[in-house]
Amino acid sequence: MAAKVLAQLIIVGSGIMARALVQAYRQALANASKTGVAQEAVQNIRRGSKTMAESEARQILGVTENSPWEDIVQKYDNLFEQNAKNGSFYLQSKVHRAKECLEAVYQKNSQGTTAD
Repeated sequence: MAAKVLAQLIIVGSGIMARALVQAYRQALANASKTGVAQEAVQNIRRGSKTMAESEARQILGVTENSPWEDIVQKYDNLFEQNAKNGSFYLQSKVHRAKECLEAVYQKNSQGTTAD
């Protein structure tokens, strides 16, 4: 008899917990949509994780907006080789992504100026 009552309490308790969990999840979604967190998360997913902001790329390579392409390539080569020697693949990949990002920006700018 005690086992039957205990089983019923467990079943009723788990049902209550499940309903509370669903209600909390719905409330969290409602709060996220009010603050714009949901839209920001969707935009981050659409952009992809491999894109890098231009400002971050410039900070990684230590160049300014006015730096010529030759300086960027020189800094890239220096940092890439340093990280190859020390074995930091993560930093090496960040340096490479920064160069790719700035390369796209410089190509876009050069096409914009030649089209005028």
